[in-house]
Amino acid sequence: MATMSQTWSIFTAFTLLVMQLCAGKKSCSIWSSAGPVVQRGSSFTIYCTFNCKCKGSMYSDHPPTLQSHKELNSTTIYFNVVNITKNRTYSCKCNCSPALDPCGLDISAGYLPDPPKNISCICKLKNKESGVVSCTWNRGRDTYLSNNSMLWVRTVPGKHKEDGLHSNRTDRPSVSFSVSRSVQLISVWAQTGNRLGYAASSPINFTLSDIVMPSTPVLHQPNCFSRGCSMKVKQSVETQHLEIQYKTGEQTWTAYRDQGVQDLSISPLEPYRLYHFRARSKFSNGLWSEWSTSISSWTQEEAPVKELDVWYAEAASDFTSLRVYWKEANISISRGKIIEYKLRIYNPDSGSENVTNISGNARNYSVPFCANCDVTVWARNSKGISPPARVTTRYMEAKPPLGVRVKADNDNVTISWRMPETAALPTAYVLEWYPEGHKLEELKWIRLGRNDTQFVITGIKRFKCYVGAVYVYYSESSVNRTTFTGVATMESAPGAGPLVQEKPEGNKVKVTWMELPRDQRGGCIIKYTIYLKSNSGSLQPYSIPASERTYTIHDLSPGFYSLWMTASTAKGEGPAGQTVKFFIQQETQLSFLLLCGIISLIVLFLFCLCQSSTVKQRFWVLFQCIMLDVVPDPANSKWAKECTREKGKINLQLQLSNPSVTEDEREPVLVDVEELPKQNIDTSTPTNVSPQHIPQTDLSSEGSPATLLYPMTTYIKSFSQDSDSSNHTHTSEDTNTSADYISSHGPGIMSEEEQENEEFAEMLVFFPSHNIFIEPLAFGGKLTLDAVKINCSDSDHNSLVRCNLSENNF
Repeated sequence: MATMSQTWSIFTAFTLLVMQLCAGKKSCSIWSSAGPVVQRGSSFTIYCTFNCKCKGSMYSDHPPTLQSHKELNSTTIYFNVVNITKNRTYSCKCNCSPALDPCGLDISAGYLPDPPKNISCICKLKNKESGVVSCTWNRGRDTYLSNNSMLWVRTVPGKHKEDGLHSNRTDRPSVSFSVSRSVQLISVWAQTGNRLGYAASSPINFTLSDIVMPSTPVLHQPNCFSRGCSMKVKQSVETQHLEIQYKTGEQTWTAYRDQGVQDLSISPLEPYRLYHFRARSKFSNGLWSEWSTSISSWTQEEAPVKELDVWYAEAASDFTSLRVYWKEANISISRGKIIEYKLRIYNPDSGSENVTNISGNARNYSVPFCANCDVTVWARNSKGISPPARVTTRYMEAKPPLGVRVKADNDNVTISWRMPETAALPTAYVLEWYPEGHKLEELKWIRLGRNDTQFVITGIKRFKCYVGAVYVYYSESSVNRTTFTGVATMESAPGAGPLVQEKPEGNKVKVTWMELPRDQRGGCIIKYTIYLKSNSGSLQPYSIPASERTYTIHDLSPGFYSLWMTASTAKGEGPAGQTVKFFIQQETQLSFLLLCGIISLIVLFLFCLCQSSTVKQRFWVLFQCIMLDVVPDPANSKWAKECTREKGKINLQLQLSNPSVTEDEREPVLVDVEELPKQNIDTSTPTNVSPQHIPQTDLSSEGSPATLLYPMTTYIKSFSQDSDSSNHTHTSEDTNTSADYISSHGPGIMSEEEQENEEFAEMLVFFPSHNIFIEPLAFGGKLTLDAVKINCSDSDHNSLVRCNLSENNF
């Protein structure tokens, strides 16, 4: 058992040892007939020999690609590579037992190096004793292989010496070495090599005096005034030539040369410019040194030399203000930093002026509009003020530019015109342009000479509509212009439709809309179109000019309608905007019918009132009041005077009926007369007593007395029972009397007609204070109390009597 156990342990150890020995062993070996480095474009063969008996295969590149190899014998295969153009990797693989690693080979393809060329050398003197020679050369085309470059140097006179100097740079090889001032001549050649071979240039000889170069000079900070600058130059070795170059901004360098002096002054220069300076030096022979580091400095300011370019604009919707614009003057005109602008408004009509100081960053300013005002603008820097620039709104009539034409392409707009046919030649033209509707915000202009008749506008934004004008100046105040509209460099159909608002009014609808946003117009809008669709489906378009913002559609039938709008440019019609719906109601003429109904009711009411005789009488009273007829005063009549001869008594005569009265005479009118005694009260204010409060007290034919109810008066008022009209009687001049009635009825009995009269009088309370409905009335012809006969059965002043009253001249 122990022996068996030991044997098994030895076997296991041997197996592990074999496995360790076999680990990392290749299954094959691979090689090339041309070696691992070949020239590009060459052809060769790759061989693979396997270490075990198996069927092998060959692969190329990454990831491995199976190649169609050929068998050389039972253990070797090969593959022919034709015209190789790049670095490649080949590998072989075989399934061995135990498994072994595949074998592989990297092939590098490149070119033989070219002989170096363009060898150049310069000698920079560090001091008077020695210098440094730097040589560079061109190694030729890329070999796609690792190269090394070397420069061989031989110095003459002195000991013949050759040094091989390696270059650390592979793209532009260069080397540097030191030489003494005693060396006069050097001979150099370059060599380049790689794994394919080497190539060398021919030797080149250099005379040090021809390639000597001073060290780079150092410029000190310049000291500048408005027209020049002075500066110092420092050099390690004295030279015979010195060159200074200067420029401003993007300008080209301007050279200034001197004979190697240490202090120099450069002029003339422009005021308020940032100048850049650099310097180089040279011996009497040899090469110019390298340029020094550039330094910069500003020249000082001077007062502005020219007036500003000033223009103006009036707001289309607000003529109460004027906006003045000016362009920022270029540095050659401003000659300094503008710290402020000065603006003056002068009114020649009143002789007043207003001066305002404006920030130097401003480019426009709004001033109150004045039809005859002059506006003057100055610019000021630290050294002074510019000449005045004046604009005026006071223009005389002049001939405008003729034949203004506009031609637009995809980027620019060309404006051309003809000179006006006048005896006086123009002095200048001004061309202005701006996006439609944005004059104050984006106004641009250009001043042109008297002989200019064309200008190309650049910077026009695409799909934007521009308008403008050409102004012609004959003098400062003789100006006229010709406008142009609808200018666009590129157009498209609008991107949206207008937003509309509708307002139905009867059988019409009023449509209003706003302008499209600028980014949705696509160019210049030439028209709007309203589409109206009825409930029946019929569609009616209405074309409106682009300048309009409202439109009214008339004579619409009752019903539902839909409405939308579109905008159009020269390139086509845009999409529809939102659709609005509205309703047209049936024409009921409600107001007219209501008015007719009210008028009819009023006429019918008046007609019904006129059927009443009482109403007729009242309207006749109103007519008499308007006519202002003179009514006799009963108190001053002959009859009243005769009846009141005795104080406190009325003498009334009763006329008996006479059968012999003619037919022409009318029957006597029976009148109830009530005589009231005076009372010791103020009778200047009449006392109106309603007949309804009078007791039914009557006088019999025997003249029996009755009870006295009212004070006695000499003023008699009466109503004729048979009359159709009444007459207004003025109040007696006797202020000590009061008024009452003599009625043809009993004092306590009111007829139905009298009650109607009383009610109608209460309705007309808005008439004058002396109520015309209770004033004495007289009807018929010219009634006077002198012609009235009254016969009473009793003349007692303390009782009521029944009288016969007649009018002789009816």
